[in-house]
Amino acid sequence: MTDRACKMGTAFFIALALSCVVLLTGCGGAGKKPAEVTSGADAVEAGAGDASGAVITVTNEVGGGDTGDEEVDAAGKNTGDSEDIADTKPEDEAGMAGDDTYSAEDEFYITEITDDIFDRIYGLSFKEDCTLPREDLRYLHVLHKDINGDVHEGEIIVNVHIAEDVLEIFKQLYENDYPIEKIRLVDEYGADDDKSMEDNNSSGFNYRTVPGSTTMSKHSLGLAIDINTRYNPYVRYKNGQSIITPENGIEYADRDAEFDYKIEKGDLCYNLFIEHGFEWGGEWKNSKDYQHFDVPDKKVREYYP
Repeated sequence: MTDRACKMGTAFFIALALSCVVLLTGCGGAGKKPAEVTSGADAVEAGAGDASGAVITVTNEVGGGDTGDEEVDAAGKNTGDSEDIADTKPEDEAGMAGDDTYSAEDEFYITEITDDIFDRIYGLSFKEDCTLPREDLRYLHVLHKDINGDVHEGEIIVNVHIAEDVLEIFKQLYENDYPIEKIRLVDEYGADDDKSMEDNNSSGFNYRTVPGSTTMSKHSLGLAIDINTRYNPYVRYKNGQSIITPENGIEYADRDAEFDYKIEKGDLCYNLFIEHGFEWGGEWKNSKDYQHFDVPDKKVREYYP
């Protein structure tokens, strides 16, 4: 064999060996998993992208199951397609606590006559010549239910000496579903007692005289309460004739009839007021005021000797 032939044979065998190496390397790589990308540098090295922000997909496998694809940028940051943590934070505990601790009793409260309240009543129920000090009055916020069981907010002003008793009475009436149609400040009717009664409104303080006289009513001291006024009218007598107010309550002067909002001796409203030391106008001798509960004269003299 010549030297040239030897050189050619050697070159052939070298080339053949190199081809086998390349072939074997390719077959071995086919059985490997995709390169695990943990950083932008790794991504570039694996040939999956560059470090400029190219998006790649990483398949997460747990126990052989596909949990879904999560898009990350080349630096490993979330691109926003996965669930936002801010959207899964727990509910506001303060708000939940507020709902959990709310009670209807929170709507029953007493306050002094603030400037805002006084602005509403001055010149109306609190006349310019009112002799009762503003400090002797209290504002009550209550809840009440009408004949259908619907709940309403109520406002009433009474004397400081009976405020706690009146609040407790209204609370018990509410809790026992005793129907009261309206409890509004008489000032919403221009402090006109007739208009308030015609609307079946229940009210307290109003600096005024007893109808048909010059005597100051106990309402002037905030020591009287009128309840469901249209259905429990005031009946007085003059020259042998009965005078019934309000006029649209005339048919309800017949106390043997049955009708809604009627106050009777022995019913819950009557019992509660009597238990708290009030007297009922439905038991007066010379007139009948079926809507009316007030503080006895003896107590009035104790409060204002």
